[in-house]
Amino acid sequence: VSTAAGVGNGPGGAALTGVATGLVWAPCAGPILGLILGGAALQGGGAAPALAAYALGSATSLGIALFAGGRVVNAMKRRMGVGEGVRRALGVLVLAGVAVAALGAETLARWSGPGTDRIEQAILDRLPLGGSRATPAAALSTPLASLTGTTGWLNGGPYTAKSLHGKVVLIDFWTYSCINCVRAIPHVRALDAKYRDKGLVIIGVHTPEFAFEKLEKNVRQAVADMEIKYPVALDNDYAVWGGFSNRYWPAQYLLDGEGRVRYTHFGEGAEEETEQAVRDLLAANGAGNLGDKVASLDLKGAEMAADFANVKSPETYIGYDRAAGFASPEDVSTNRAATYSVPANLVLNQWALGGDWAVAAEDAHLEKAGGIIAMRFHARDLHLVLGPGRNGMPVRFRVTVDGQPPGPDAGVDIDAQGYGTVNENRLYQLVRQSGEVRERTFAIEFLDPGVQAFAFTFG
Repeated sequence: VSTAAGVGNGPGGAALTGVATGLVWAPCAGPILGLILGGAALQGGGAAPALAAYALGSATSLGIALFAGGRVVNAMKRRMGVGEGVRRALGVLVLAGVAVAALGAETLARWSGPGTDRIEQAILDRLPLGGSRATPAAALSTPLASLTGTTGWLNGGPYTAKSLHGKVVLIDFWTYSCINCVRAIPHVRALDAKYRDKGLVIIGVHTPEFAFEKLEKNVRQAVADMEIKYPVALDNDYAVWGGFSNRYWPAQYLLDGEGRVRYTHFGEGAEEETEQAVRDLLAANGAGNLGDKVASLDLKGAEMAADFANVKSPETYIGYDRAAGFASPEDVSTNRAATYSVPANLVLNQWALGGDWAVAAEDAHLEKAGGIIAMRFHARDLHLVLGPGRNGMPVRFRVTVDGQPPGPDAGVDIDAQGYGTVNENRLYQLVRQSGEVRERTFAIEFLDPGVQAFAFTFG
C-alpha cells in the first residue's frame, strides 16, 4: 500500500499536534505520545525533537486555556468537534496501529493470502480509484505523456500521447514471470485480434518485478512465446508505471481519443466488462460494425484460469527481502553461502531449503548440486519462478509430490516422473493436480548447481 508523508511528521507536525491535543490533555496525551514515539522510530529520526515540539505546543494551548477561561475553551472544543466518540475512535486506531507494527507492516503489506485476489478485487470495485469501473468526467486524466520515459519498444513504437491522439488505447501493465499476467494475456491478445482493425490500439507496458525481467532479450523471448503481436513498451525505470500511478500486475487502463482514462481494471477477470468498455469507446469514437464479442477461449497450461476456490497458499518469495514461511531450522545467512536442511514435517504454507544456498534479497542461488526446496501447499497448480544461474548453464531437476513422482499431477514443465530442466529465466509450472485438490508436500531437487529460485505462485 502506498503512503505519502503529510502534516504530522517531524517537529512541525508534532507541535501542531501538541496545540490541538492540549485542549483535551487528559484523554489524549498517552495515545498521542505513543504515536509520536512510534512515528519517530518508523521514520528513522530521533524522538527528542518531536517530543520537545509537542511539549511546546501543548504548553501553548494549555496557557491559552489558563488565561482565556472555560467559555473560550469549550467553544474551541465544539468547533474542533472533539467528543467522546472521536476519542474512542482514535484509541481504536492507535491499538490497530500497534498491532500492525507488532506483526510487521511490511510483511503484511506484501502478503497475499488464500483467496485475497477475489477479496482485493471486490474491495477495489468499491473504491473511488480501484477495480473495474467507468471513470466519471471529473476524474479524467492524461497520463500518456509518461510513454516518453520508456527504455525501449518491441513490436513497433515508440508511441507518444501525440501519436495516439484520436485513438482508443488500452494500456496493459504486465511482467512476464507473473502468473496473474500469464493468465490475463490471452484475453488481451483476443481483444487485439478482434478490434485492432476497428481502431483499438493496445500497448503492453512491461514493468519488471525481478532483475532478469529488465533484460530485453528475455522480454523479447517471452513476447514471442506468448504470441503477443501488439506493441510492448519496456518500462525498466517505472516511468509509465509512475505516470499512471499504477500499483498492480496486471492492470488495464482504457483511454479515449483525448487520452483520458475512462475505465480501469486491476488483476485477473472481468473480461466481458473490459470488452464492453472497449466496444463502447470504439462506438463513441465512430467505429461501426463491431460484430460479435470475443468467443470463449479454450486455454491450457499455465494460461488456464486459476481454481481460486481451492487456492489456500499465497504467493511466496524466496529471497530474504520478502520471504515468509521459511521453516529450515538454520537462520538465513544473507548474501553468503550456507548449508540448510529440510525439517521432517512442514505445515501448510511453510517452505524450506536443503543443501548449500546463498540467499540474496531477491532469490536463492544454489552453490552445489543436490539442493532442495520443499513446500507444503494447497492449490491445484504450483509454479516456481526459476533461472539457470549466472553462467547460463541448464540445470536439471526432479520434482516429487508427497515423496512420489507426480504422475498425472505433473505440470506442463515436467514429465510424469518429475524430471525437467531450467534453461531460461521464467515461471515453471511444476504441479497441476488432476483429481481432488488437497494439501500436498512439494519438493524439487536440483541435479546441477547454479539455479536461481525466486518465488512460488499458485492457481
